[in-house]
Amino acid sequence: MADDVTAGPEQITNLLKAWERGDESALDRLTPIVYAQLRRIARSQMRNEASGHTLQTTALVHEAYIRLMEGQEVQWQSRAHFYAVCATLMRRILVDEARKRAAARRGGEAQRIVSPGLKLDQLPDVGPARDAEIVALNDALDTLAAIDPRKARVVELRFFGGLSAEESAVVLGVSPQTVRRDWSLARAWLNRELTR
Repeated sequence: MADDVTAGPEQITNLLKAWERGDESALDRLTPIVYAQLRRIARSQMRNEASGHTLQTTALVHEAYIRLMEGQEVQWQSRAHFYAVCATLMRRILVDEARKRAAARRGGEAQRIVSPGLKLDQLPDVGPARDAEIVALNDALDTLAAIDPRKARVVELRFFGGLSAEESAVVLGVSPQTVRRDWSLARAWLNRELTR
């Protein structure tokens, strides 16, 4: 399948807009172009995967794609916006899976157990052993979103989506320096919140 490097950002944006207008052939042309990047995002989400994890990279991409197809109509702004939406969907899928496994192991009660080793500089181990941490991080991120939505979005894009500072800046309409500053402040806030 083609990588989106062979297609310019404008071409991808044009295909997204055509799909938004109801052109099903645009989706057929778009899928192979963006598939490699979606797999990269999924791989970054699943890095350090523990054995026994129920989702594989391809399954995560396909589940996100299905939810994208079934979801509400989105007004696509750009290629970066598309990948940001996909990253958000993948975060939700992984958190939902973690909540389900944690509830099943604890008879329906999820406990918040966060190890001091949870590092926001690297993607989490998304395996069953870290389910409580993923859920706690998600809950803390929701709290941050109520206080500072942009910083929470930066964490979602960088940590869960695996997007670079430059890619995140495009999505958010700010400079890469602003993204890096927000990333640093958000990580400090989340680390404090998770270890309280």
